[in-house]
Amino acid sequence: MNRTQSPLKVLLVFCFLLPVSVLAQQEQMGNWLMYFGMNRVSDKFSIHTEIQYRNHTPLPVNPEQLLLRAGLNYHFSDKAFVTAGYAFISSYVYDSEQKAPETTEHRIWQQFILTNRIGRVKFEHRYRVEQRWVNGDYSNRLRYRLMLLVPLNKAVMEKGSLFVGLYDEIFLNTSPDFFDRNRLYGALGYQFNAVTSVQAGVLHQQLPGNGKWYLQFALFFNPDFRK
Repeated sequence: MNRTQSPLKVLLVFCFLLPVSVLAQQEQMGNWLMYFGMNRVSDKFSIHTEIQYRNHTPLPVNPEQLLLRAGLNYHFSDKAFVTAGYAFISSYVYDSEQKAPETTEHRIWQQFILTNRIGRVKFEHRYRVEQRWVNGDYSNRLRYRLMLLVPLNKAVMEKGSLFVGLYDEIFLNTSPDFFDRNRLYGALGYQFNAVTSVQAGVLHQQLPGNGKWYLQFALFFNPDFRK
C-alpha cells in the first residue's frame, strides 16, 4: 500500500464507520457540518469565515442551528492574534415545522488566540468574549478553549499528516446563571496540503441539566491571498 495514501484511507474508514455505529441513537446524537477559513490579506491582517450547519440527528435532515460567522484578525506574530467579528445564528426546535427559526441571534465577538508547542504537540489557547442579542434580549458570555493538535505519522503538521485534535471549551455567562455549557471534543484529521485539512470526530455538549453527543465533520481552507 502506498504510504502517502494510507492515512487518508484510515480517515475515510473512520468517517464512514463512526456515523453508521450510532444511527440507532438518532434522538441522542446530532451532527455538525462545518467550514472554517482564515485568509491572509497582508502580513498583519487576515479574514475569518465560518459556516456551521448543526442538526438534531446524525443525518443532516433535522436542522438545529445555522451559524454564520466572520471576523477580522490582527496578527502580532505567528503564535498570537486577535479577532473582532459578527455572527448570525438561527435555531430550530427539534421536529418542528422548521419553516422559520424559532430563535435568531445577532452576536458581536472578540477573541485572543495564543499557541505554543511542546515537542510535537501544538497547544492553542482561545479566549473569547461575546455580546449577544437573542430574540432581542441582550446578554454577555465568556469562553475559554484549550485545544491540542498532535501529528501521528510526522514530526510536525505538514502535507500528508494524519493528526489527532482534542479540546475542551467552557462557556460562562455574566448573569446569575453563571454556567452556560461545556464542550469536549476529539477528532482524527488529515492535512492535504498547506491550506487544506479535514477533521472527523465527536463532541459532547453539556448544558445545565442535560448533555448530548454530536458527530462533527469539518473542512479547513486557508489560502494566502498575499501570494
